[in-house]
Amino acid sequence: MIKSVHDYPISQLMNIDDAVVYRIPRYQREYKWWKLQWEDLFDDIFDADASGYFLGSIICINQTTDTAAASVLEVVDGQQRLTTLSLLLAALYASLRSRRDQLNDEQFVELMNLKHRIVLKKDSTKTRVIPQQQNSNQADYFAVLADAGLVDKKPKVSNLGNRKIKKAFKYFESRIEARITESDRSEVDDLLDMIQRVSEAVLVKIEVASHSDAYVLFESLNNRGTPLTPIDLIKNKLLATMETRSPGSLDEAFDQWTELIEELGDDYPIQERFFRQYYNAFRKDLLGIINVPVATKTNLIRVYEALIQNNPEDFMAKVVDAGQLYSVILNRNSDGDTPENLRTALRQLERAQGAPSYLLILFLMSKRDELRISDDDIAGIVRGLVSFFVRRNLTGVPQTYELQRMFMAIVDQIEPGAEKIIAHIAGSLRAKSASDSEFRERLEGPIYEDNVEATRFILAMLAERDMTKETFVDLWAREGQTLAWTVEHVFPQGLNIPKSWTELMGGHQDNALAVQQELVHTIGNLTITRFNSNLGNKSFTEKRDRQDAKGRYIGYKNGLSLNKLLASSDTWDADMIRQRTESLVDEVLDLFPLG
Repeated sequence: MIKSVHDYPISQLMNIDDAVVYRIPRYQREYKWWKLQWEDLFDDIFDADASGYFLGSIICINQTTDTAAASVLEVVDGQQRLTTLSLLLAALYASLRSRRDQLNDEQFVELMNLKHRIVLKKDSTKTRVIPQQQNSNQADYFAVLADAGLVDKKPKVSNLGNRKIKKAFKYFESRIEARITESDRSEVDDLLDMIQRVSEAVLVKIEVASHSDAYVLFESLNNRGTPLTPIDLIKNKLLATMETRSPGSLDEAFDQWTELIEELGDDYPIQERFFRQYYNAFRKDLLGIINVPVATKTNLIRVYEALIQNNPEDFMAKVVDAGQLYSVILNRNSDGDTPENLRTALRQLERAQGAPSYLLILFLMSKRDELRISDDDIAGIVRGLVSFFVRRNLTGVPQTYELQRMFMAIVDQIEPGAEKIIAHIAGSLRAKSASDSEFRERLEGPIYEDNVEATRFILAMLAERDMTKETFVDLWAREGQTLAWTVEHVFPQGLNIPKSWTELMGGHQDNALAVQQELVHTIGNLTITRFNSNLGNKSFTEKRDRQDAKGRYIGYKNGLSLNKLLASSDTWDADMIRQRTESLVDEVLDLFPLG
């Protein structure tokens, strides 16, 4: 069934002298990876302690029939990873090529070698990775390579920048430039080092003879059970060490570990994040045991092996206590010790995608007595963090990769005393955050297009601000796996603009399209409704007055203060969108101040 299994560095998998191509068959889904996966791949490769980072595996079928032709390997599993790697290499190539006048002869050879990892040396019309063709997928890929200077012919594609292949390339370009800007070395040396790191990363290539063999292998790999995770290995190390040092203590230790995992929940990424943030929050206290600058996915096991080996009983007690506090931060611990104002602030921070700051909150909550800080003080700090993340999620300032070290630096400089701590944290957040003018500029633009989740959070917070106990509506309620209340575009966003809306926008299709292009995703044209699918492309008055079968308003008269203007208006045009945008932007700036 299996013809071969080998682990290869990328430099060998994409050997410049080999005519091997990896083709994604038509039946595979299109490119789906998004920012979270791009970020993980980039950080894992370049933040690993050593070169040769393991990237996983791919399963291929050898489809070559002509021994004189290029070897064609059909990728059955691993297309997302391969495509993303090739886009990362293309971004590195574009960055190095833009500095062509700074390269010496040897460095120019490295530039050409990089090119031939992406495009075949013996046939420059063939790319190493050939994506599948659905939804302009392959055309987008070749267009990106053309923009990078890797291929000569650029396909004609529209809206390239709105799809994921181009966005992935631009994401890697920005991360690469940010990384070399921060370095003290020459830009060219940094780029060559980054290329080397990618070249040394390792993939396991599993080659099979047929589609049936590939299917059986794929199914067996995915149904054999979950492989051991770093958290499993940390648990095994802890229990084994405690049993060795204190025979008979295994049952108690296992119960404590089970309690910890129950506090954290079943979501493995959250478990892993807790263990990284625990070390990063208390790193100064642990310097006598292990001196690792920052806990990452790649060094997590090494960090915790040292902590366990030093004093497993003390480690267990402290990490269980921290896990209980972390469950409060996650809003999973329902005891009555945490005041409601802090719980409310923590819920808002979670919804504002503020998880990178949990290490700071964990530190403050763990040491509140020593630091002389109250729950009310912490609640105020959390509200400041909510403002910080709303701004960050729209402006991109600071970048994601900076957040962990930023919060570690804040923790390192904390001194006892509530006033000192509050001022220190507020000042640190202001120093790193985008300015009010930058925030305003983003708020006035197409915020829905920039960040859907952040936009929904802002709209929900505006709506919740005026609620009372009598008028409270849970805008975060779920129906199944999806949120019941969703973002609604008042003027529809679809390309086929209904006649009723064309008339409101001046009576001409071109005018309506121009308004849509400029204003449809701005905050003045957005609201929240519970039955979005029932509104769709209906006229403005139909959307305003829509009721369900029981006579309850489900359109703009749904009672949310956010919809007050919409509920009282008889028409909707470009000027009204602009006026509502200006008004809501002012409200958002007041709602999310930075100290």
